[in-house]
Amino acid sequence: MMIALIAAPAPVSAAARADDGPAILTVKVDHISSKRGNLRLALYDAKSFADDNAPPIVDKVVPAVPYSVTVTFDPVPPGTYAVKMFQDYNRNEKFDFDWLGLPDERYGFSRNARPNWMRMSGPDFKDAAIELKPGENWTEIWLH
Repeated sequence: MMIALIAAPAPVSAAARADDGPAILTVKVDHISSKRGNLRLALYDAKSFADDNAPPIVDKVVPAVPYSVTVTFDPVPPGTYAVKMFQDYNRNEKFDFDWLGLPDERYGFSRNARPNWMRMSGPDFKDAAIELKPGENWTEIWLH
């Protein structure tokens, strides 16, 4: 009798099945300018985050509506990622800078990581990294 109980497969609950699925990230973007345009968000892994020419794991472009917008990325495998984003005022699909080389459009990173101004670059991946678990995940980004 004991052997039959051990050999029988245990029923799997709905919660256990959800743990095996993809991760879905929802981002609340705050401090959107009234200049409108588009919000361009991109999700990167550690390998591609520092390379401005690397393709993102997944990206989204949505209309910029003042002053807050919620954006949900397509599902991705669970893991550690970081978000880069900017408000593309003129919809030219580029992050614009002024003549001094300073950002001319609002921008943000996951965990509200700050750029490294000494190196004139974005933050290190470790400062913007977020762990995405299977199922629903969320973060909030304040545009600067």
